[in-house]
Amino acid sequence: MSETSLPEASLRSRGMMIALCLATIASGLLLRRFGMGLSLPFGIVKYGGSLLWGTMVYLLLAVIALRQPASWLAILAALIALCVELSRLHHTPWLDAFRLTTPGALLLGRVFSLWNLAAYGAGIALGWATDRFSGRGA
Repeated sequence: MSETSLPEASLRSRGMMIALCLATIASGLLLRRFGMGLSLPFGIVKYGGSLLWGTMVYLLLAVIALRQPASWLAILAALIALCVELSRLHHTPWLDAFRLTTPGALLLGRVFSLWNLAAYGAGIALGWATDRFSGRGA
């Protein structure tokens, strides 16, 4: 079914999810760039960015799979976050070189951390709660 044949409410939901996703990305970038300069504690800057990354993954999935239940999106987002975190245990020259770039650090991170998994989980829960609050359903 094409997007033009979706009910108007679904189109508004997709637009809202895109806006939330873009706001989350902007918030994460701003937190990482200016958080320490604003004298925010290191933990807030480090794990706040990870929390927002988890939220972003959930919201991206909500944009892509608009009709899927929020619980399904949360499980898929958790699996993606786990795979990305576990990928940090795998080292090849080209992958390590990519991780040293800004896009590589933002997308894949550099060092494995169980704390990151906890932050991702909190972020996914935040995305799920936002999704539920917007009226998308279970």
